[in-house]
Amino acid sequence: MRPLLTACLLLLFLSGCSPRVLTGQSDARTLELNAATSVAAIQPTMYGIFFEDINFAADGGLYAEMVKNRSFEFTLPKTGWLEPQTDQFSLNARSGKSDVIKTGQDQANVNFLRVTVKGPDYVLINEGFRGMGVKVGAEYDLTFDAAVGDGSISEARFELIDTAGSVLGATSVKLSGSDWKEYSGTLKSGGTAAKARLRISFQGTGVVDLDMISLFPRDTWKGRKKGLRKDLVQLLDDMDPGFLRFPGGCIVEGRTLARRYQWKKTVGPVAEREYLVNRWNTEFNHRPTPDYYQSFGLGFFEYFQLAEDMGAEPLPILSCGMACQFNTGELVPLDELDPYVQDALDLIEFANGDVSTPWGKVRRDMGHPEPFNLKYIGVGNEQWGPEYIERYKVFNDAIKEAYPDIVIVSGSGPFPDGEFFEYGMEQLTALGAELVDEHYYRSPEWFRENATRYDNYDRSGPKIFAGEYAAQSVAIASPDNKNNWNTALSEAAYMTGMERNADLVVMTSYAPLMAHADAWQWTPDMIWFNNLESYGTANYYVQKLYANHAGTDLLTITEGGQPLTGQRELYASAVKDAGKNEIYLKVANTGTSPQRLTINIKGAKPGATVTVLTMASDDLEAVNSFTAPTKLSPAESTVALQRNQLDVEVPSHAFVVYKLKL
Repeated sequence: MRPLLTACLLLLFLSGCSPRVLTGQSDARTLELNAATSVAAIQPTMYGIFFEDINFAADGGLYAEMVKNRSFEFTLPKTGWLEPQTDQFSLNARSGKSDVIKTGQDQANVNFLRVTVKGPDYVLINEGFRGMGVKVGAEYDLTFDAAVGDGSISEARFELIDTAGSVLGATSVKLSGSDWKEYSGTLKSGGTAAKARLRISFQGTGVVDLDMISLFPRDTWKGRKKGLRKDLVQLLDDMDPGFLRFPGGCIVEGRTLARRYQWKKTVGPVAEREYLVNRWNTEFNHRPTPDYYQSFGLGFFEYFQLAEDMGAEPLPILSCGMACQFNTGELVPLDELDPYVQDALDLIEFANGDVSTPWGKVRRDMGHPEPFNLKYIGVGNEQWGPEYIERYKVFNDAIKEAYPDIVIVSGSGPFPDGEFFEYGMEQLTALGAELVDEHYYRSPEWFRENATRYDNYDRSGPKIFAGEYAAQSVAIASPDNKNNWNTALSEAAYMTGMERNADLVVMTSYAPLMAHADAWQWTPDMIWFNNLESYGTANYYVQKLYANHAGTDLLTITEGGQPLTGQRELYASAVKDAGKNEIYLKVANTGTSPQRLTINIKGAKPGATVTVLTMASDDLEAVNSFTAPTKLSPAESTVALQRNQLDVEVPSHAFVVYKLKL
């Protein structure tokens, strides 16, 4: 025996290894990817975005307005506005006062602030949404309405101040005339602060009336004045979403019918949109936010515009005449449902109607004469029981009569199983429903164990929209839920099952979408932000990997003729993108050991180099954060492919996408 071979065998014996482990891929699992046949078409809507105004996602978040309660319309109309109450309080009180004046009832923007200035030391301060985020060198556009009364007030000064009271940026605006006028100015910040505030003082004494005091960063999404926060929209746009579902969620329903979301009150001039208390303001004792209101500066027009910007299909959801059944469950009698149904018909006209129609004209007057090409509309959020089915049928009949090509999204209730779900699915199937929205907030284990959920669904029934889902690290609605790697990896494994059933599952979206780090109510959430920064969670990057590699055609990936659905903790799905001439193989290994795979590719001729995008961590509690925003994100590498055979090792606790160019 040769000395070198003897030494090698001795080393193997002493180390406890067997020669079989070192003989290449002999211990690998053998998979077969059939690229010759398209099993089903992948719908362009397969991976999308669900937006709800929860966790200060709209006002204080996506909508870039920095002034809270800009028109004094909160129930407590001076909420967010401060008159300093330090040791200078008595001086400020002697120098002036402010009073809210109410001009009318049951209409939008009924209040304004009457300021009486007696001396030079009087100031007003707006606290913003848990502060105002300002950046050094950035410019901020100020607008406000004012009318000068008795006295000599000639100027208003606006200052951005930090928590120590130091001025970061300022502008002075000349005032004149007793008629209401809109004034404007620009503040440029000389520093960066996450908790800045806006301070207002006056030149002269007397009375001045103020309303619609507004401050926006100039650098918004697409540079639109008074637009959306650029970094947050960029995170969404980077996902290349197939649809945008809006505006929720439970805010569609409202705790009561009077507090439901009414889309007609969210379009037209911003100053004429009626404020509404957000239904999440005091929903949870662990996170009460009584200052949570909706200004509707982000309204239905802006949602449609955002969907168009991202190339996503708009999917509005409307009240079906039922308040949230977890709250009052208030019902509109069936014989009084006509106004609710008309809202749905008018919305379709607003989105698609010619500019000669009443609601098409409203869209034109807002700057968008072209139609938004709405194809989908949702009736109700997650209602259940006979009351929902009765109301859904009324909506369905009316919409289909007027707009037979519109696809109606119905709901199967708040749970993925149980009495409510079974009843809803049975009834909706019998009614010929086209697209049923399923929701599931369950444990990571549930997601891994249910990767076969859709394998045996009746293909003659409705298509499925997985409209709200997220693995809960602790429990539903627990404030201790985390966006950790365990939840994200479990979702990745589950999503292989949705993708394998793309003939049935045609829309999917994680929920909720985003949360303000200082003003959240619900966890977990896909994107986190504060007043200056934002980051995607591990769950975000899993969603993005799927959405960026959605493909056009479903392929089969099997082991021994069977799909990979969690056997020995391995999950897999595969798709082809006919336009890009690429194959995307997605593999999730939820086990504690790496897995070696030999993947034989049939019916295609891929190139010699495969791009590999890997997310992996053996720390299942690991999370992304403001200090480590991409800790859990895809790492790119390459691997060689020889004679249509891909030999790879999938790390433990990993989600990997393999991109094969044909």
